[in-house]
Amino acid sequence: MVQDKHVIEALGKSRITIENGEITEITEPVIDYCPLFNKYRDIKKLDKDSIQENINYRINSFGMCTNKREIKQKDMLSVGISEILRSNTKIGFIDCVVGVCEGVGTLLMTDPEIIQGVGGRVSGLVETTAIPEVIEKVDPDKVLYPDSAKINQIEGLKEAIKRGYKNIAVTVLAGETIKQIRQIKKPSDVNIYILVAHTTHISMEDTVDAFENADIVTACASKNIREYAHKVKPYYYGTKVPIFATSENGHTLLDNRLKDIGKPLSINDYPMDSTDIPNPLK
Repeated sequence: MVQDKHVIEALGKSRITIENGEITEITEPVIDYCPLFNKYRDIKKLDKDSIQENINYRINSFGMCTNKREIKQKDMLSVGISEILRSNTKIGFIDCVVGVCEGVGTLLMTDPEIIQGVGGRVSGLVETTAIPEVIEKVDPDKVLYPDSAKINQIEGLKEAIKRGYKNIAVTVLAGETIKQIRQIKKPSDVNIYILVAHTTHISMEDTVDAFENADIVTACASKNIREYAHKVKPYYYGTKVPIFATSENGHTLLDNRLKDIGKPLSINDYPMDSTDIPNPLK
């Protein structure tokens, strides 16, 4: 049995397995080009070679999937999921974020720099095993499953409510979890904000569920997300990889981030600019 194994989906939704600090598997990405990786990492084409180079960079630079993992970070992008959460926690609109981290599993976060460092550096965590040194860095008291590093945001949300947090954000992938979160019984003074990431290749059914039940939805390289957004016309920010505010609370979350960094507020201008977007959309 492998004692140290982490599986993530990243860089065009390639599935990457890292064991004992080494890449052991990379699958073909479903897209060839992402404008964000082109802009920030000068990656012109997503393929196994460029993915391996980027993942090795992450392992070596901040210890991704190892006991050397750096946890705290200031801003990475102008506006991403972790940046929105960082700003809203900093100003007090959110008091707890339920998320996941490799080597940790499900955890509760209240420190804006931990929120940024955990979520901004790794997306699409599929499975992970416990790394005690990383658990110590994020505070063991806020880790739900320190032995197994299990991923279960539903239980994380229930624990956050139990601990008395009132304005709780939870990051999830598209799918049935979103509806399950909305069905959780909670006190009337508790607000739950759902932020959906990693939407490339999702079905139209999951797209509609996300827009109807979540607060923030990222476009990633999803054809369905963009098509549905053009139909319902939510507020959004960004053109290359837009972030959609799919509820009034989502609009507040997004604009809070934009105000925090002095950017123009979100818009709902349609049709959206499509001159530099992921390719192909899936």
